[in-house]
Amino acid sequence: MFGRAGSLALRALSAAATAAVQAPGASLQHAMQQAAATSAVPVAAVTMARRAFASNSTDIYNVHHDTPDNNASTPFEISPENMKLIEKIITRYPPNYKQSAVIPVLDLVQQMNGGWLSLSAMNKVAAVLEMPEIRVYEVATFYSMFNRSKIGKYHVLICGTTPCRLQGAQGIESALVKHLGIHIGETTPDGMFTLGEMECMGACANAPMICVADYTKGVEGFTYNYFEDLSPADAIKVVDEIKAGKMPKFGSMYRSKAEPAGAMINGKWVPMTGGVQTLTGPPPAPYCRNLDA
Repeated sequence: MFGRAGSLALRALSAAATAAVQAPGASLQHAMQQAAATSAVPVAAVTMARRAFASNSTDIYNVHHDTPDNNASTPFEISPENMKLIEKIITRYPPNYKQSAVIPVLDLVQQMNGGWLSLSAMNKVAAVLEMPEIRVYEVATFYSMFNRSKIGKYHVLICGTTPCRLQGAQGIESALVKHLGIHIGETTPDGMFTLGEMECMGACANAPMICVADYTKGVEGFTYNYFEDLSPADAIKVVDEIKAGKMPKFGSMYRSKAEPAGAMINGKWVPMTGGVQTLTGPPPAPYCRNLDA
């Protein structure tokens, strides 16, 4: 999964974990930092291995680390217009269960904040919903739909579940990694794209696929589009058109919905012969045992 460098990093982290357990009062975080500083394992490889412990493919840590643009003092305010949307969401739940709105409210705040949840943004959600801040952190770190690290304007997510992997998702990932010059969990230098992985997008009949979250227009213009039946070349075309300011065709690239019209095989669309139909031959008669036996 991580290659040789990543495997070495995981071994270093395993050793660090052992050291943390054996040394009373030592934390795993401190031990990991020591391993990165003292071992021959490349820091980048250790960072890649850390990502394996995160709740999604974008955040490197499952714990918060203060940065100049992400700390409790970072300014974050909810506009009056968006507060009205939040209040509407809250009305879906009983008055004594306002905290039940935490997931949709976090989603809205993430759209407001360019696709990620800063510490101050999560604290604001806790204040609005009158719940302990730690409860908001628990939700934000559990669900991979929430990004707690700053991402690009467009979040490109590759489906990594079995049907898409069988139909060529690995080829799409390789093509996008090479074309964008970044790996899973990284952002292009121009801040345009962040590449990530997502589990099952729910359109398995049209595998393989990606989705693109567009955070460039705030809540009002937020879009989350699926691009299905993709070849590696199709995936590159999608990101190139987005970068050029165009709206690429979303949905299936080769059929109108999910009808049995063909399949993506070895990176190429292969149309179904014999017309658009589910059955590929005469249906067998229903089984029945020999009644005369």
